[in-house]
Order: sequence, then structure tokens, then C-alpha cells
Amino acid sequence: MGAAMLTGVITEILIPVAAVIGIAFALLQWMLVSAVKLSPERQTPAGGNKKNGFAADFLIEEEEGLNDHNVVVKCAEIQNAISEGATSFLFTEYQYVGVFMAVFAVLIFLFLGSVEGFSTKSQPCTYSKDKFCKPALANAVFSTVSFLLGAITSVVSGFLGMKIATYANARTTLEARKGVGKAFITAFRSGAVMGFLLAANGLLVLYIAINLFKLYYGDDWEGLFEAITGYGLGGSSMALFGRVGGGIYTKAADVGADLVGKVERNIPEDDPRNPAVIADNVGDNVGDIAGMGSDLFGSYAESSCAALVVASISSFGINHDFTAMCYPLLISSMGIIVCLITTLFATDFFEIKAVKDIEPALKRQLIISTALMTVGIGIVSWIALPSSFTIFNFGEQKKVKNWELFFCVAIGLWAGLVIGFVTEYFTSNAYSPVQDVANSCRTGAATNVIFGLALGYKSVIIPIFAIAVSIFVSFSLAAMYGIAVAALGMLSTIATGLAIDAYGPISDNAGGIAEMAGMSHRIRERTDALDAAGNTTAAIGKGFAIGSAALVSLALFGAFVSRAAISTVDVLTPKVFIGLIVGAMLPYWFSAMTMKSVGRAALEMVEEVRRQFNSIPGLMEGTAKPDYATCVKISTDASIKEMIPPGALVMLTPLIVGTFFGVETLSGVLAGALVSGVQIAISASNTGGAWDNAKKYIEAGASEHARALGPKGSDAHKAAVIGDTIGDPLKDTSGPSLNILIKLMAVESLVFAPFFAAHGGLLFKIL
Repeated sequence: MGAAMLTGVITEILIPVAAVIGIAFALLQWMLVSAVKLSPERQTPAGGNKKNGFAADFLIEEEEGLNDHNVVVKCAEIQNAISEGATSFLFTEYQYVGVFMAVFAVLIFLFLGSVEGFSTKSQPCTYSKDKFCKPALANAVFSTVSFLLGAITSVVSGFLGMKIATYANARTTLEARKGVGKAFITAFRSGAVMGFLLAANGLLVLYIAINLFKLYYGDDWEGLFEAITGYGLGGSSMALFGRVGGGIYTKAADVGADLVGKVERNIPEDDPRNPAVIADNVGDNVGDIAGMGSDLFGSYAESSCAALVVASISSFGINHDFTAMCYPLLISSMGIIVCLITTLFATDFFEIKAVKDIEPALKRQLIISTALMTVGIGIVSWIALPSSFTIFNFGEQKKVKNWELFFCVAIGLWAGLVIGFVTEYFTSNAYSPVQDVANSCRTGAATNVIFGLALGYKSVIIPIFAIAVSIFVSFSLAAMYGIAVAALGMLSTIATGLAIDAYGPISDNAGGIAEMAGMSHRIRERTDALDAAGNTTAAIGKGFAIGSAALVSLALFGAFVSRAAISTVDVLTPKVFIGLIVGAMLPYWFSAMTMKSVGRAALEMVEEVRRQFNSIPGLMEGTAKPDYATCVKISTDASIKEMIPPGALVMLTPLIVGTFFGVETLSGVLAGALVSGVQIAISASNTGGAWDNAKKYIEAGASEHARALGPKGSDAHKAAVIGDTIGDPLKDTSGPSLNILIKLMAVESLVFAPFFAAHGGLLFKIL
């Protein structure tokens, strides 16, 4: 077989060291962002640094004779209001989610403990009947503990992300006075803080959990890694509520602010006269930052768990080869180091001198991280894996070489890049698809909507082929383990992906603060340029999340089928087919719930904003202040109330189907949800992103074509705003939440598989 070059002792040191380096780098970036002071003292760059668009040591405000002191104070006040609103909402959300977490933890314990009637006796192992494993009660206890660990890590990841984003938004605005390069670096560094903290914390907590569980499980690695799957379930269940709750919050505020402010009252975006403006900016942080952080953490946790479960019943687990067993964690460790080097290219090695440099700089991050990571995967595969080994493949052991596993991870990594660039092509206003959508606004909102929907459907084609090729190649080389590590490959550069993704909402907030603080139009132009690039990168981030979710859920599906002892999933049997057709319907049901929730909340928001404009004297003239708090309360109440039904649909479906209809029907439901969910998620995210950037294309007026459609307030611009408003819940609520739906149902089925295999299918047993 040929032993791995890396010893178990070195592996045990390398993984936590990589995680600690990630956390230290995040703290360093945070300190650099903190150097921008939110106080009226004049800033002078150290050593008279003239890099990054800072051509001379003066501020635009001084050039234009504006009062610098008042601007800084106003920025600090607005930032404080946004931070307080976001913190208050997340604490309220976490109180409700905490109750759910406790109830679901009890359910996990009861379901899994009852498999062997809460017996404390050792039992024959699932895959090696000649050996004895720890009792089912131990699996119940440790699965519950790992569920709670995953849930808490997910919540902390989202909360830290939100705190960093609200800390950085006003600092980005103030840096925009010195040049677009300075503002870009502040926003990007803040995103990097979130990316590295999340990647390193996820890795460290998982690694510590494995080592603590090993103290009890000893040589029973099959039981140990089955219990660890709860970590992925905890991460994704919190992500679901974060994404849905945050998505409803942000889009209710956004739709209300846009429809009344821009379309009816003809005032600019983020105008301080608009009552929904603070709620809108709070929403960017609780939805796009906290929700997205929890979402990508869930994907990372699940892909690691899926790979570890399959590895534990392959030669790695049977021979107790700890280094090879930790291959998924070593890939993630290498990812942190690669992303650290990649980040320096954006912040230290290259200068951003003009607006046109922003998008290429962000794209360069993706390309550099993917190229470096390919080398990193090769090194890890060479030193951590034996030259040949066997992988569990539905009851048999398949012989695999270490270079084959390298190709599995690499194809996942490169498929992610392909999905990212296709997403960018369909959502960036630099290319013809979005320009065609903008052009269709000439004849009104209806044609804009038709063009946008067509663009979304078309944008599904290449990503699906990329996912299909990755699945075929990785499964052919290394069975279900190949698919799990391909998903991990796509997520291996998660720190850079998150930095790019978080950069968008931070820039969006910075633009809002500039408008509300009454800063000059030149600063608003700079923040708008940062925001437009951020919109595209956010769409790229969603593409990665959806692509990896498809691979992760397929790997989890394979692990579930093996654990539930299903020999084949035969679509021609009625039990499986009814599951398949119902599963394919679930993403539509879920999307209907989330879209309607946003619609209901937005309706209330629009009415409140109209009421304030009509009833507060002097509001339009700017002599009276709007009541921001009422709009914040509408968004908070709506999102807390409305996130429960979609969450219940996703969490209860596997339990009900598995218990009453059995594992075969449940396997059909999982396959159906995966196949239809991925398509809807990609088209919804890209349609919404394209409508948003079509509006920005008209507003920016950067080309002759765009100027012919504008300016702001023209009929074409109003049609574009309507399209953008329709796209808001698609791209920020339904679309991103669907990838959690397909992963979460698969990981939940895997965690509860022992119970379903032993006691499931009650209805068919009665009949």
C-alpha cells in the first residue's frame, strides 16, 4: 500500500497551527482596519505613502470647502445606528434559534438513543459485523454534542462577520476621501477578517471535537465519525435560519426603500429622508454577511463530515491511519495558508489606482488562489496519503491511488472557478447579458422582467455541466469519497471567497453612509464603483455556495444510502419515485414561502414609508427627521415570524418521510430536492444579480449606451428599479437559502439514518 510520508504526530501539530495562523492573520487585518479612526482628527498616512490612488495629502472635503469635522461625526453616528440595529436583530433571532437548537438536540438524542432501546451494551459494527462498536446510546450523546458544537460555531461565525462589517463600513467611507484604492483596501481587509476567522474556527473546532471524541471511542472510528456528522447538521440548521431570517429582513427594507424612495418620490438611494434607509443598511449586514457566513461555514462542515464518514469505513479508518484520515482537514489547512498569500496580492503587492482596477483585482484573487491551491493539493496528496489505498463504494472496497484523489479535489476546485466566472459573465454589467437586460428597460418594466428571467434560466447551463463533469470524474476515480473531497476542493479557498463576498455589503454600506452623511458626489461615485464590483463578486460567491452545495449533498446522500443499507436506489419502484417527485417540488414550496414572506413584509414597509412621507411635515424638504426605528421594527418582527415556517418545512421533511415512509422514499426525496433545488438556486441568484447590475449600469452612465438610457429618474431607470426590486428576494432570500435546503436535508437524513434503518417506514409496515 505504501505508507504516507507525513506521520500522525506532525499531522496533529500542522492542523491546529494552520488554524491559529488563520486567526492571527485575521486579527492583524482587523488591527490594520482599526488604524482608520472614526474621530474628527486629521489622518496623515504613515511615511507619506502615496500608494493606492492617494496622489496628494489632502482630502476632497478640504478641496471643496466642506466641514471635515461634521462629516466624520455624522459617519460615526450612522455607523453606530447600523451596528446597534444589526446587533439587536441578531440577538432577537438567536433567542428564537436557541430554543429550536435545544428542542432539536433533544430530538437527536431520543431518536438515536432509541435505535437499540437506550442500551449501554456494545453492539456489532454496522460495516464490520465481526467487530464490536460503542453502543447506540453513545452515538446519540456524541451526535447531540457535535450538533450543538456546529450550531454554536455557525452562530458565532455569522455574528463575528456582522460585527466586523459594521465596524468597517464607515471607515471605508472615510478612506474613500483619500482615493478609491484606500477605500478598497479597507473594505477588502475587513472581508478577509471574516473569511479567515470563519475558515480557521471551523477547522479548529472540528479538529478539537475529533480528538476529544477519540478519548471515548478509541479504535471505534466508525462510531466516532458517524457522531461527528452532527457538526455539519448544527452548522447548516443555524445557517438556514440566518439566511432566511436575514434575507427577509434585508429585502423587506430594500424593497420598501426603493419603491417609495426612488420610484414614487424620486429621491436618491440611501437618502437620509427615506425612513427605511437605516433598516436597509442593517439588512445588508444581517442577511448578506451574517447569513452568508453561517451558510458557507455549514457547507465547509458538511463536506468535511461527508468525507470523514466515508473515510472511516475505508482503508484509512480500518487501518487507523490518522494522517490519511485527516486528509480533508489537511486540505483545509493548506487552503488557509494559500488564501493568506493570495490576500497579500490584493492588499500589498498590487495597487488600485482607478475605478477600472477594482473588478480585475477581485477576479485576480480567485485565479491566484485557485492556481496556488492546485499546487497545495498536490503537495498534501503526495505527503499525507499512501501511494494506494481502498475507498468504500456501496458495500465494496475500491482500490484508489493518491494521484487520483488529487484529481478529485482539483476538479472540484477548478469547477468552482468555472462557476464563478460564468456567474460573473451573466451578472456583471461589463458584459452583454446585463447590458441587454438594461437595454430592455427602454420599453418598460415588463420587457425588463422577461429578459431578466431568460438570462437566469440560461445562466444555469454551464454551471450544471461543470458540476456534472466534476461528479462523473470524481466518482469514477474515488467513488463517493471523491465527490466529498471535490466539494471540499471547491470550498478549500473559502477564506478568499468569503473576503470577496463580504467586501460587497461593506462597500454597499459605505455608499449608504456617504449619502446619509451628505458627502460629495465624487465620494459617492467611488463607493458606487466599489459596490458595483461587490455586487458581481457577491453573485460569484453565491455561485460557489450553490455549486459546492450540490456536491456536498450528493456526497452526504451517498453516505446516507450506505448507512441506511440501501443496495440500490431504483427510480422504477413506486416508493422511490413518489419521493423523487415530492422532493423536486420542495424547493418550489420553500421558495414560495420565502418570496411571500418578503412580499408581506415589504407591503407593510411600503405603507409605513408612504405614511411617514405623507404625515411628517418637512420630511421631503429635509427639515424634519424620519422615524427610522419603526421601519427597523417592521423588518425585525416580520423576519422573526416568517423564518419559522420555511425552517420547519426543511427540518421536519426528512424526519416525517424517514419515519413514516422509510429510507427508500427518503432517498428519492433527497435526490429530487437536489436536482431541482440547484437549478432554481442558480437561476434565481443570477436573475436578481443581473437586474441589480442593469440598474447600476443605467445609474453610472459610464458608456454612451448607458447615458442614452439614463439619467436617474428616467422611465428606463424606473423600469430598471422595478426589475431590481423583484430580483431582491430572488438573489438574497430564496436563491441562497435553497442551497442550504438541499444540504441540510441530506445531512439530517445521514444523522438520523440509524433510526430510519431500524424503525423507519411505519406506514408501509402497517399496510
